[in-house]
Amino acid sequence: MSRTIKRTKRKSKLSIGFLIIVILSVIFGYFFIKSYDPAYNINITETTHVSIQSGMSTTDIANMLVENGLIKNPTLFKLKSKLLGFDGKYQAGSFDLSASMGMQDIMVSLMDAKRESIRITIPEGYNIKQTVEILSKDLEIDQTSFMQLLANGNFDYRFLEGIPNGENRLEGFLFPDTYDFFVDSTSDEIINKMLSKFDAVFEDEYYDRTKELGLSVKELVTIASLIEEETKTAKERPIVSSVVYNRLDIDMKLQFCSTVLYALGEQKSRLLYSDLEIDSPYNTYMYEGLPKGPISSPGKACIEAALYPAETDFLYFVLKGDGSGEHNFAENSTDFNNYKEDYLNTLL
Repeated sequence: MSRTIKRTKRKSKLSIGFLIIVILSVIFGYFFIKSYDPAYNINITETTHVSIQSGMSTTDIANMLVENGLIKNPTLFKLKSKLLGFDGKYQAGSFDLSASMGMQDIMVSLMDAKRESIRITIPEGYNIKQTVEILSKDLEIDQTSFMQLLANGNFDYRFLEGIPNGENRLEGFLFPDTYDFFVDSTSDEIINKMLSKFDAVFEDEYYDRTKELGLSVKELVTIASLIEEETKTAKERPIVSSVVYNRLDIDMKLQFCSTVLYALGEQKSRLLYSDLEIDSPYNTYMYEGLPKGPISSPGKACIEAALYPAETDFLYFVLKGDGSGEHNFAENSTDFNNYKEDYLNTLL
């Protein structure tokens, strides 16, 4: 009889232990599914237009999203919908969704068929001021508060490590691209979307190469922005990059007009000698080395040119003046002055 009691107690302990494991597993699964929020592909920012018909179930919607390449796992979508209280509440209507959106962002979007989106293109080479002007035309943002958030907001990205808060802190990092923003997007949502794009473009390989060059990410992006502003010709980008590095190597002032224009805060077709006297850490006619920071948002091609410059001995380049947008490159001041004279003659 005592043996029976012992066996019963042992079974009871095992049952309780098993029950605890089951309960813990359920709790863990609940919080994991609720918090797990994968995007199908963060690099695909183009939107896909989808429609939800009246009467479609969450299962129908999940399958439709899979067919359109917006989510990978319909089961996860259905489980999260239940856990987050969205199941059965998705609205009928039309939506513009992107594979770069997290699953919960898609769910929230499907709860509001009236939330409109707008497509905005930020050109390569635009600085922060120009970017904010474009955004404010179509989005409900206040330029002053937006600029304050750019300067002092909390944005947790690897490429911003070591960069202190302050004016122009995010210059060069609002990646130029075509975006689909909700018309009522908050300033924080807009900025994070653009920073996330930079984060996706700036791969691990880029960090490794930047370290090889003995540069910080900010310095690398600064060089890329100079390349972006000084030439629009693809084949010249690595060559202009080599000029930057060659001058830095011998402590020669960069003397790039684009940095003076940034310091002036205006666009001019020609600089005056008086413009070159502006006392600014961005004036590379006055100070050696790189300017204080990036002077615009470079595209991926210019970032790669900064990472992998051509091997040349060039120290100078002068616009040809033939309308091609190309430059003559020179290794010495004599050739430079000759090219400069030729260019000036084209202006007469």
